[in-house]
Amino acid sequence: MATVTFDRASRIYPKSDRPAVDALDLAIADGEFLVLVGPSGCGKSTSLRMLAGLEEVDSGSILIGDRDVTDRPPKDRDIAMVFQNYALYPHMTVGENMGFALKLAGVARSEITTRVAEAAKILDLTDYLERRPKALSGGQRQRVAMGRAIVRSPQVFLMDEPLSNLDAKLRVQTRTQIAALVKRLRTTTVYVTHDQVEAMTMGDRVAVLKDGVLQQCDTPGALYDRPANVFVAGFIGSPAMNLVTGDAVDGGVRVGGALLPVPRQQLARAAASNGKVTVGFRPETMHLVGEGQGIPVLVNVVEQLGSDAFLYTKLASEGTDDVLHPSDVVVRTEPRSSVAAGQKLWLGVREGALHVFDAQTQQRVD
Repeated sequence: MATVTFDRASRIYPKSDRPAVDALDLAIADGEFLVLVGPSGCGKSTSLRMLAGLEEVDSGSILIGDRDVTDRPPKDRDIAMVFQNYALYPHMTVGENMGFALKLAGVARSEITTRVAEAAKILDLTDYLERRPKALSGGQRQRVAMGRAIVRSPQVFLMDEPLSNLDAKLRVQTRTQIAALVKRLRTTTVYVTHDQVEAMTMGDRVAVLKDGVLQQCDTPGALYDRPANVFVAGFIGSPAMNLVTGDAVDGGVRVGGALLPVPRQQLARAAASNGKVTVGFRPETMHLVGEGQGIPVLVNVVEQLGSDAFLYTKLASEGTDDVLHPSDVVVRTEPRSSVAAGQKLWLGVREGALHVFDAQTQQRVD
């Protein structure tokens, strides 16, 4: 096992006007499971490929342990990569696929057989070693790809969206298996995904990227409770945090005719640039209040999920049913509630649950 360090590592593709990865500073601890997450084009896969040696590093450096691997070829980095499309050889059996890298490295046949058998037992693939990939399900193929990485006993596992080709139910099952497996092996792992639910449920820490720039790296709980900026606040969470920009007034922020209380010092710092303040509140922190006592909204859609219900609403004016804001305000509420589409409601935000951001810089203000 080993630590991994990105030291202001950048990648600029030819004919591009901005870096795909821009001065990435990231330290990954020995044995840590770190997830890189962000929307398409944010630089997460490029960062992983830079670590793997599949992309050049235009500036900065990358270290595995105390070795600078910036200019070393992939075969000299002691890493194993699991790809999105499994990358299995169709003419080889499961056992041959898992042991192929060891065969190329000149490992003795008896050692290969032993390592493959051990990995197959861990991954519940013992009964499939003589089958070919076409005879396996998507989840089984993914486990074979994992087994091929495990038998090499690398210092670092790299996983590039390994669950994206699986159906929803199998994704949930496989992600728990991968998380449990990595904890058992205690191998440093860097995992890329665009799915923030995957990131939050699997990673020891999660690094959020946008436009090639690291926005925040922290534990899943810290990202959820204390997002560093508006982007992280809106990206982490399902449904996402409600984000609304209002006017700073004496005592708080005016939103849809309602006053959301914000401490004076915090309000002054957030509104210093232009008098506008962005506030955020999670769907589960909202509750229904009496008429005229909270934020007025119009209900567009009621989504019943059995264990929960989600109300998709829009901000309304105090005295009429006119919509004031194009964005949805999502409310998590009790299932089978009597609320219906077209209804006007007033919402309160639980005390201490309001997040405050500078509307111009988009940064969190505490």
